[in-house]
Amino acid sequence: MGAFFGAVSHRDVVLDVFFGVDYHSHLGTRRAGMVSCLPDGGFKKEIHSIENTPFRTRFDHDLPEFEGMCAMGCISDSDPQPLLVRSKLGVYAISTVGNITNQADLVEKMEERGAQFMSLSNGDVNATELVATMINTQDDLVEGIKYAQGQIEGSLTLLIMLESGELVAARDKMGRLPVLIGRDDDGYCVSFESFAYEKLGYASEHELGSAEIVRVRADGYEVLSEPVDEMRICSFLWVYYGYPNSVYEGQNVETMRYANGRIMARDEREAGTLPDVDYVAGVPDSGLPHGIGYAMESGKTFARPFVKYTPTWPRSFMPTNQEIRNRVAKMKQIPVSELIDGKKLLLVDDSIVRGTQLRETVDFLYNTGAKEVHMRSACPPIMYGCKYLSFSRSNSEYELIARRKIKELEPEGGEEHIAEYADGKTKRGKCLLKSICEEMGFDSLSFQSLDGLLEAIGLPREKVCTYCWDGRE
Repeated sequence: MGAFFGAVSHRDVVLDVFFGVDYHSHLGTRRAGMVSCLPDGGFKKEIHSIENTPFRTRFDHDLPEFEGMCAMGCISDSDPQPLLVRSKLGVYAISTVGNITNQADLVEKMEERGAQFMSLSNGDVNATELVATMINTQDDLVEGIKYAQGQIEGSLTLLIMLESGELVAARDKMGRLPVLIGRDDDGYCVSFESFAYEKLGYASEHELGSAEIVRVRADGYEVLSEPVDEMRICSFLWVYYGYPNSVYEGQNVETMRYANGRIMARDEREAGTLPDVDYVAGVPDSGLPHGIGYAMESGKTFARPFVKYTPTWPRSFMPTNQEIRNRVAKMKQIPVSELIDGKKLLLVDDSIVRGTQLRETVDFLYNTGAKEVHMRSACPPIMYGCKYLSFSRSNSEYELIARRKIKELEPEGGEEHIAEYADGKTKRGKCLLKSICEEMGFDSLSFQSLDGLLEAIGLPREKVCTYCWDGRE
């Protein structure tokens, strides 16, 4: 996905941005960058790969060369950024987060208007460069941002740093990601995560609405374009992406996950499907609070039958090679044999996407002596690859285990009954659960319902993006 953090102040803010960006490392794994406005004019910029080295370690040696009272940085799961741009609108740095699904068409459209692009090694165009090119076709930044957001299919949230030492932030037109402003005695910051700036001594000042554009200076901020009422904030921020301390639209991630687990157990108890197990466990790390909530509501003992060894590989999806990712995920799982051998376990994971690593986990538990392994997913079965933030990015939706199973169960016409397959109470839904259990080796399987998930998030249904589950745009 990705994220950015920027600050402008009456004092040097390089360290604030360094730590602020580092606190967003859970949102991206490929590249990161920092840029500052130098006191004597111009910019200092660095971009590095963070695929095998954490942000803090990768950028630590660059810090002595950075200085300035306005700076920004980003974590990126896509192309190198921030970029420095020189245009009729001035010189500025820009970072973007989102997903442009019609990028090829927009590149062609801009080329027909005379634009030229630097080609990446794979022949593609840097998405942030494309956005800057679209912005620069208009008479000012605000109109340019609106034009770019209106042209793209997908989502676009961005941060711009002007040569004058000001920041311009814009939230996606549908508010799919959060953007917040923090304030301290000397200035302001712009962030995805509130806890990132709270740890740095800033207090929450303003949360941008959908399509809102603001200018941030050391002495305050002003709204350049008012927000709209319509919103589709990504629900996976609570299910998986968000850090436990994070708060989006007033809803904390950790407490949502406790509530989500409780609702799952409540609904199973009412349906009479709660299994008799020795322990309830959450799949580390984001599955843990969902599991805690499930255990509290079900009355079952919560335990950690296995832990992840993370000092050297903190995130299993860091390597680019799928085979290496699978091996790392397997190597990280360290059993507590006394809590597995001869025990009946119920695991709660944040989601089941392809199921590859989860199958490894189940095999690992049985090989360690587990008597039964029951699986619960803290969200509904994923039926559609995300086209807004690339959460479940894949070459084909049939890489998603639920869609693949529907194709196997009903090769002709199954696509017409996706909603029925997603409901575990229906005949088709029960067939889907049984088929996944047989392939994965679960003794039982249940998915959180969409209604239950939305109840846990606590926002109106029309404000939350549920595309990956129900195809609702």
